Amino acid sequence: MIETRNLHRSYVLGKKLVEVLHGIDLTIARGEKVFLCGPSGAGKSTLLYTLAGLERPEEGSVHIDGQDLYKLGDREQARFRNARIGYVFQNYHLLPELTALENVLVPGLLGKKDRTAAAMEALERVGLANRADHLPAELSGGEQQRVAIARAIVNEPKVLFADEPTGNLDSANSKQIMDILLNLATEHGVTLVVVTHDETIAENGDRKLIIRDGKIW
Repeated sequence: MIETRNLHRSYVLGKKLVEVLHGIDLTIARGEKVFLCGPSGAGKSTLLYTLAGLERPEEGSVHIDGQDLYKLGDREQARFRNARIGYVFQNYHLLPELTALENVLVPGLLGKKDRTAAAMEALERVGLANRADHLPAELSGGEQQRVAIARAIVNEPKVLFADEPTGNLDSANSKQIMDILLNLATEHGVTLVVVTHDETIAENGDRKLIIRDGKIW
């Protein structure tokens, strides 16, 4: 489902060029649940962003479901991501002026069909159908993350990326969020790739990869 070859990504900090990804080769099978672990600054989130088409690598390729992601034009890539990829951010990134339901509807705005029923179904999957008309400020942190998950799955993606999805949550909410993600992946055959600093959580996956100094160990 996911294949990278010779992936390089760097940033300029002041006058210094910092290479974050050092020629990463990676293959993730369809339906596999993979956790990326490692110290802060190791390149975990950068790798996830690059896999998801959110940050273009200087060198190398990323194939998702057979498609070379970075050979697509900007518009084509946006449509591909919207149809095939879901992304869950650590800080939720919900629009504060929109209700939970309206936030979940955002990915469906690129299409022409009314996606309200699909958005309600996604909220039901994460146990929040009864909070559909609430604004983010009226929801707890755990509830906001569940809305973010519903938004990520509303278009039934084949790949779901999650960047520290429990990083801002207490242990009870962390377990609930991880149970939701793992169950979604198992029940719907979704390929799941999660960045986490918590190696205990990572034990729930099919595979745990350690990222250190921009390489997989």
